[in-house]
Amino acid sequence: METVRREYIPFRPVHPGEILKDELEYRKISQKKFAETLGLSYTALNEILNSKRPVSTDFALMVEHALGVNSGLLLRMQLSYNLQVAQKDNKLKKYLEKISKLSAAACF
Repeated sequence: METVRREYIPFRPVHPGEILKDELEYRKISQKKFAETLGLSYTALNEILNSKRPVSTDFALMVEHALGVNSGLLLRMQLSYNLQVAQKDNKLKKYLEKISKLSAAACF
């Protein structure tokens, strides 16, 4: 039997702003117009869409009312993104290992 070799594709977390950016493009809604509709500055919206700013609860609710995109989905995506980014942070990994060692030593 022949072994199938699979190419390793590194996992990249997806920020919910990327999905919203695609959605606006698909619907042919300009970022400027959408920012006006939501009462946000263009800069704030653009930073969310380009993964430079997190999706907040308020923003997720605004998007849900404007586009019908489920706010809970956006917030779960943001939480997942935050966790994945944190888990790849080497400085944080070292700190968490230190906490684990201290905690284990204190419990026994």
